[in-house]
Amino acid sequence: MSDYLAIYLRDQHALGVTWRALARRARDHNKGSGLGEALAQVADGIAEDVRTFEDIMRRLGVRPSRVKVALATAAERAGRLKRNGRWVTYSPLSRFLELEALAMGIEGKKILWHTLGELAGLRDRLPDTDFDELLGRAARQRQTLEPFRREAGLEAFAAKA
Repeated sequence: MSDYLAIYLRDQHALGVTWRALARRARDHNKGSGLGEALAQVADGIAEDVRTFEDIMRRLGVRPSRVKVALATAAERAGRLKRNGRWVTYSPLSRFLELEALAMGIEGKKILWHTLGELAGLRDRLPDTDFDELLGRAARQRQTLEPFRREAGLEAFAAKA
């Protein structure tokens, strides 16, 4: 295995941990609603994806980077400090930005699974890893969130500042 693949895996792992934290935070902000239920499904799926990814890393002999995970976590937390149109409370813009970031992360995950399966040759090296199912799960996560992302965008941008 190349050093480049190990670096890529560590970088992607740190991003996955960040998306998992974001999905859980968004779920917690939206409990008791249809969106909260959708986010609970997606958060569970992202957590499963991170576990699958960590298993792939373990099988390839690549250890996660604690430093990269810590830096990614710190960046995600620092991102919470931005203005969202309200000083203290959760706003429609907060909801939209969380859903938008999750959508981008899920799209990135689709690219990740394709990269690992095809470009890095892991489909052949790890034949018991179902990259097609991982791609399908990401597509389902994206479909689950899309109506809520659109609705949140319409609400955020129609709201009076």
